[in-house]
Amino acid sequence: MEKPQQWTVWYFLVAFSLLLVVQDWWAARSATEPLPYSEFMRLLKEEKLSDLRIEQQQITGKLKEPINNRTQFSTVRVEPELAEALTESQVTFSGTREGGLLSNLLGWLLPFLMIFALWSLLFRRLMDKQGLGGMVSVGKSKAKVFVQRDTGVTFDDVAGIDEAKAELQEVVSFLKDQPKYSRLGARIPKGILLVGPPGTGKTLVAKAVAGEASVPFFSISGSEFVEMFVGVGAARVRDLFEQARKSAPCIIFIDELDALGKMRGVGAFGGNDEKEQTLNQLLAELDGFDPREGVVLLAATNRPEILDPALLRAGRFDRQIVIDRPDRRGRVAILKVHVKRIQATADLDLDRIAGITTGFSGADLANLVNEAAILATRRGADRVSMDDFTSAVERIVVGSERHGRLLQPHEREVVAHHEMGHALAASSLAGMDPVHKVSIIPRSVGALGYTLQRPTEDRFLITLQELKNRMVVLLAGRAAEDLVFGEISTGAADDLAKVTDIARQIVTRFGMSEVGQAVLERQSSSYLGEQAISLREKDYSEQTAREVDLCIKALIDDAYGRAKALLQGRRADLEQGAQLLLEKETLTPEEFPALRPLAATP
Repeated sequence: MEKPQQWTVWYFLVAFSLLLVVQDWWAARSATEPLPYSEFMRLLKEEKLSDLRIEQQQITGKLKEPINNRTQFSTVRVEPELAEALTESQVTFSGTREGGLLSNLLGWLLPFLMIFALWSLLFRRLMDKQGLGGMVSVGKSKAKVFVQRDTGVTFDDVAGIDEAKAELQEVVSFLKDQPKYSRLGARIPKGILLVGPPGTGKTLVAKAVAGEASVPFFSISGSEFVEMFVGVGAARVRDLFEQARKSAPCIIFIDELDALGKMRGVGAFGGNDEKEQTLNQLLAELDGFDPREGVVLLAATNRPEILDPALLRAGRFDRQIVIDRPDRRGRVAILKVHVKRIQATADLDLDRIAGITTGFSGADLANLVNEAAILATRRGADRVSMDDFTSAVERIVVGSERHGRLLQPHEREVVAHHEMGHALAASSLAGMDPVHKVSIIPRSVGALGYTLQRPTEDRFLITLQELKNRMVVLLAGRAAEDLVFGEISTGAADDLAKVTDIARQIVTRFGMSEVGQAVLERQSSSYLGEQAISLREKDYSEQTAREVDLCIKALIDDAYGRAKALLQGRRADLEQGAQLLLEKETLTPEEFPALRPLAATP
């Protein structure tokens, strides 16, 4: 949408300067040719002048007898004493005008303009840094308007979220053919909230709705409504909805709604702050516009737990659509979309790639395809192969290799036995993800080695025994060090942190211990952050807390004992595998069959 041209003080100054230049040029063009002052003195003595007009800087008049077809003259005055002295010396002389109107005006106007321009530039930059924005358009919406040719996204470009697409198809039908859709009295929801972790495609699917319906797409971030001045955000909300009504049917998309719709009364000392007024205006607009106008409001957030309840009630954001991380079938569909953009080999197994990328979001998979293409280009290949995708997964999960970090011989032996302990335990226990690769090459994430396990299928339930087995696998690295070298190192610090988290969740969240089945700590509902359990004050007694600590310690000690006993039974495989790792630095189950899953043991 084109913005109307606005006149500012700068346009006025440019026009005024041009006017001065034209006036000075015209004055110089229309002026008569000046007469030398010495010639004026001679003609004055000879009485050949008439109608003299004496001014401060010049003298004008008429010639009684034309000279060179001139009947009028003008000359610049010279001081009388100097003129008499120059006349006696019989030298031709004339005066010079000190300056025209333009030069006089620019003499005092130009410094002022330079100071004003410098002040304006510095003040604008300061306002932008402080979040004040442009003073002229302070109440205007900053929404970017996209039409179909600009978004370039349809439902064909969105994969892995079939349920969300099916619900949003109703919005497309309403925007395309409103009378047909509302023939039974149904109305489209006023607001649709897209909820999900980062990178799952919330913004992409909103653009796809606009692309499918071929309607204007107003896109704005929630933070762009909030400024330093109180009332500016509310004005921008009004302006945005006013623009949308003029362009109906259309879609308004507010990204990061939590920046605008945060719960009121949390951390605020008054009711007149800018964010609260902006939220109130948004609530009023949601109540005030008729969905039959053809304006559909979409919003996205990954922090639904902090949104104001008034924003989520029926009649405002009527519907919430969860866009979660895709399952295996969804990952295959997403990979098909992104693989079309690269030159891949014909035998590329997308199902296998989807199997080793559990937990990846749509953005993660797009990044994976790009990383694989980069790796193939780096090695000079004509097409992207399965090996490139495997290396890209490792790069994303555990970081890039650091061959320049040289370990001492004893440290390499400790790392080799540590990682082989993890791998052998994983291949020996039931319900564990199969070992994909074992390496003692340091990685950029700080690991001196790693054991890469990738699940072959998505799982949504896990038993107590499987949780205990995971603890055994994590502690098998330290158990291998203790078994072979008779001492332990700091290399198991990350493993111990993960084991402690699992044990604490078994006791306080899952109710799988002797403490009882009460939930002592609840899981956070946030999609952001790594904190699995919310931090809050304990609402149970010190005696219960002691029982929790003792139970956690017992679970960890039992897992460590099981890991040590398991590796003692496979001591020969542990030594052989560690030696192979020291020689090759990287092992796969194909190179070392002992890493393949054995007959499952509980």
